[in-house]
Amino acid sequence: MAKKVTKQFKIMAPGGKATPAPPIGPALGANGVNPGQFIQQFNAKTAQYNGRVVGCLITVYADRTFEFEIKQSPASVLVKDALKIESGSGTPNTNKVGKLTQAQLRKIAEDKMADLNSGSVEAAMRVIAGTCRSMGVEVES
Repeated sequence: MAKKVTKQFKIMAPGGKATPAPPIGPALGANGVNPGQFIQQFNAKTAQYNGRVVGCLITVYADRTFEFEIKQSPASVLVKDALKIESGSGTPNTNKVGKLTQAQLRKIAEDKMADLNSGSVEAAMRVIAGTCRSMGVEVES
């Protein structure tokens, strides 16, 4: 028989380098997850991300056990990594911070494809291009 799910929530944490300090620890404790146990398992599972922010969907069961699923980094983080920039533009319509090639855009879209609701890589590329526009990043056509 399946376990009864009591809560499901999402967090963003640095892969392989999460700590039980705020904001992660209190969010876990408030939802009935043992922070120490979660952080240990999370860091072991996300060591290859080496500090890059990743999403995590946590499911808590009635017997206080939990499972978690690692999601890909947010699109904005992937774009910033590809261009090696610190942040997006504060005024994206006038101040551009970088230029993304079609090859870079395709690679990001392929990496992010599992987390997007796009039917094809081309559709995923359009979603990522929209994120680029809102960050002040130009996409080569």
